[in-house]
Amino acid sequence: MSIDIRNINKRFGNFVAVDNVNLNVETGELVALLGPSGCGKTTLLRIIAGLETADSGSILFHGEDTTQQHVRERQVGFVFQHYALFRHMTVFENVAFGLRVRPRKERPSEAEIRKKVKTLLELVQLDWLADRYPSQLSGGQRQRIALARALAVEPKLLLLDEPFGALDAKVRKDLRRWLRQLHDEIHVTSVFVTHDQEEALEVADRIVVLNKGRIEQVGTPDEVYQSPASPFVYGFLGNVNLFHGRVDGGFADLGGLKLPAGDHAGAEGSKAVAYVRPHDIEVSREALGEALQGEVLEVRRLGGLVRLVLRHGQEQVEVELSRERYLEEAVDVGEPVWFRPRQAKVFLAPKEAAAAEDYAI
Repeated sequence: MSIDIRNINKRFGNFVAVDNVNLNVETGELVALLGPSGCGKTTLLRIIAGLETADSGSILFHGEDTTQQHVRERQVGFVFQHYALFRHMTVFENVAFGLRVRPRKERPSEAEIRKKVKTLLELVQLDWLADRYPSQLSGGQRQRIALARALAVEPKLLLLDEPFGALDAKVRKDLRRWLRQLHDEIHVTSVFVTHDQEEALEVADRIVVLNKGRIEQVGTPDEVYQSPASPFVYGFLGNVNLFHGRVDGGFADLGGLKLPAGDHAGAEGSKAVAYVRPHDIEVSREALGEALQGEVLEVRRLGGLVRLVLRHGQEQVEVELSRERYLEEAVDVGEPVWFRPRQAKVFLAPKEAAAAEDYAI
């Protein structure tokens, strides 16, 4: 089932939670709503579910306007961060709950319920825990049971609100891989909320990056990571170094290094900021031609990765090298090095960008 979100707005008093959001989710997609706390992602998810009412705009499921439909009529499965399992019920009864409370005419027979619950517990690989109670389960197991319960009512749409947020890092990694595999098996249209960039990049078909109630960018994980549409997206998705300079002759002049200014090549004399990820920086003991010079402040060995912290003027620059590449250069704390970006994206500094927009209008 597809979702069409049109001009959705939502305020809480003077706070704008969702600001004129438009989005389309294709049938069978797994889409992540990604952003910092307070960006509107959970509010938007609750509006899709019918748990929250938008001030204006509409939500269409497969072309049908559901804006005024009650949450019970939307056939949506919802998985919460804190599981919301019934503590007095066994795992089996928790999963069966949504089927047992259906109106008598729609309720499956007891044999059908037992068969369906058994199938779902096998799907989430926890059929051996059917007689346990939630208090006897680990956090990861509880979340898988919560997902099985949401799937029991055969939802047309699955919504997940920070589904792994309450779990430790190792369990979270295991569960997100499992969720991706499960989605590839069942192909139910799914939208999940997260503030974890790595989680969104690993699991989602597409990522919707939200900031202050608005969509900053929509794209595949590769698109939003490799080609960020704004400084916010660049800074939010992974670590980034900022190099300040000015636009000169179509380039961003960073003082000893010139980078193509891209879309801002015509903003002659404007302040510019080059965004560079740590793994996109080349480092050498020898001069690299057009490059910047720095001093090694720290060397951190992180398994197969080595992170260098360099001093460049008054700024610090983070560089990530493979262990093999680091051993080739073998630089140490206090030593001078040359460095230059292999890949960078240039944006105008905030005030300069605002002035350029005003001029364009």
